[in-house]
Amino acid sequence: MDILDTIRNALLEAQEALNRFTQNPENIATLAKTAEMMRGVFERQGRIFTCGNGGSLCDAIHFAEECTGKFRDNRRPLPAIALSDAGHITCTANDFGFEEIFARPLSALGHPGDLLVVLSTSGNSANVVRAAETAKQRGIHVFGLLGKDGGKLKHHCDTSLIAPGNTADRIQEIHIKVLHILIEHVERLMFPENY
Repeated sequence: MDILDTIRNALLEAQEALNRFTQNPENIATLAKTAEMMRGVFERQGRIFTCGNGGSLCDAIHFAEECTGKFRDNRRPLPAIALSDAGHITCTANDFGFEEIFARPLSALGHPGDLLVVLSTSGNSANVVRAAETAKQRGIHVFGLLGKDGGKLKHHCDTSLIAPGNTADRIQEIHIKVLHILIEHVERLMFPENY
């Protein structure tokens, strides 16, 4: 197989994963429900927290900056915080263990009525599971973007979407599409003049 075939196959595989995700009407309904929930958090002056590992943390940061910045047109910033501070992560990992790197700041900053968005391609990342457990203890709703069978994390989420695919890259591609759709629809609900 030459490089052109490899590239074409990668694109077709990504398209197939998106088609499988789109064909499940529950996924579309969950997206609409989650966008409404996010709007409610923001209108109540709550905050959205995000976390994940590796590429999933990068996607979590990306979502938070689109809330505090903008997605399409200018509008007021929306309070979202990625639990990604390098100083905090290394301090907490050193003093309390890697499993606590997201739970500790969530304990310090989170309030009932806030929302935690967790991203995990396996659903089994111990530090993300621990963050979800902490959120539930604090009255914080948990929305999960998961992969494979949802892993342990799906049992700690109030709402979740599981991306089809067997590899982290295909799963993360669905996750970033979902995050873009969510921020677009939050903007459509809160700032219809921008559309």
